[in-house]
Amino acid sequence: MTKSRNRYPTSSDVARLAGVSQSAVSRTFTRDASISTALREKVLTAARELGYRPNALPGIMQGQRSRMIAVVVGGMYNPFYARVLDTLTDELQARGEQVLLSRVESDHALDEAIDQITRYRVDAVVSALAVTTEETARKLSASRIPVVAFNSTLTAPWVSAINSDNAAAGRQAADLLLARGARRFGFIHGPLSSPAEQERFDGFARRLVACGNPAPAEARGDYDYGGGQAAIRELWRAAIPPDAIFCANDLMALGAIDTLRHELSVSVPRSVRIIGYDNIDSCDWLGYQLTSFDQDVNTMVEGAISLIFDREGLGEKSVTVTVSPKLVERSSTR
Repeated sequence: MTKSRNRYPTSSDVARLAGVSQSAVSRTFTRDASISTALREKVLTAARELGYRPNALPGIMQGQRSRMIAVVVGGMYNPFYARVLDTLTDELQARGEQVLLSRVESDHALDEAIDQITRYRVDAVVSALAVTTEETARKLSASRIPVVAFNSTLTAPWVSAINSDNAAAGRQAADLLLARGARRFGFIHGPLSSPAEQERFDGFARRLVACGNPAPAEARGDYDYGGGQAAIRELWRAAIPPDAIFCANDLMALGAIDTLRHELSVSVPRSVRIIGYDNIDSCDWLGYQLTSFDQDVNTMVEGAISLIFDREGLGEKSVTVTVSPKLVERSSTR
């Protein structure tokens, strides 16, 4: 009976070709194992000739660490999440970690990923999506897998958060619009269960009221371009619509700008000033020049990775790190 031509080469094949023991092959591909330079080169030459790659699974089963980090993603239509994923995978792979990608339908909530991520032996879970219910926080905590979620107000033992200072950004947005002479304000919400958008609204509304202004008019989108379009149409049903709008994210702000200009014949920024959140690349396009808050993805990812690999920082503790966003002003508010 002939062997399959598609059979993967094994460590035994490498040992046979190199004329060494199988334990020498194992030591060659084990980090920090003791083996002479000459013997290592002999094994590597045979491995290259055969196209051999060591199987990581036995080491995972025997060791305390799998060197696999689960990254949960959702809402990939939003360039912000694509940027986070790109930065996370680059940093993790640079550390020699393997990324287990888990996709969910939600564009803001980590909750529906529980069953996926607890089935695998991963060292940690990190996601730009938030934990949005107490039940999810309890289940994640019970798994005893370190979890780091972005913009999450809910934490628990083993579950930590890296948050943009959303409320401070809301206050800063109000201050900027007031300084630019705005008098009638609006806010375009994201999904009802998103903690980040609620914090942005709270900071914005409270600062406006504290400065003697009425609370902003409100409309709800869904964190996407179409949501911004629908929300701006709702705001423009008022007898006197806003002259300044803070949007919970950039995609909704872009939808609002296009609808104002091309459907409602309203000039931005001459008649309406608009601010977004996330500072996606489209904000800098000539057709938008959208003022936005940059969440500083690099710092948030660095913070998450620091928590993952700092065993004093995670474990049974719950840690919350707050990152200050940077306001990037462009012509949509000038």
